[in-house]
Amino acid sequence: MKDPRDVIIRPVISEKSYNLLDQNKYTFEVDPRASKTEIRQAVEQIFNVKVTKVNTIKVPSKPKRRGWIQGRTAERKKAVVTLAPGHKIDFFEGTLA
Repeated sequence: MKDPRDVIIRPVISEKSYNLLDQNKYTFEVDPRASKTEIRQAVEQIFNVKVTKVNTIKVPSKPKRRGWIQGRTAERKKAVVTLAPGHKIDFFEGTLA
């Protein structure tokens, strides 16, 4: 996993993640095999910011049904990245309609 774009899959946009923006924390879905060091380096390279802390969460799969058809959601890994004071990611900044 040398390429930072292979580590960071997508940003997580939810009400809870938007509330964390006030604390300078950003949430991303990351590769399940990525370590905290790889996540830190990927965010710093992609967004050109200084990361002070990385917290990771493994989200287990859940059973889902659609009529007779049964299945499960995919397992995933999320990372909550805390940036240094004065740094921000403009991708998340915007107004909610």
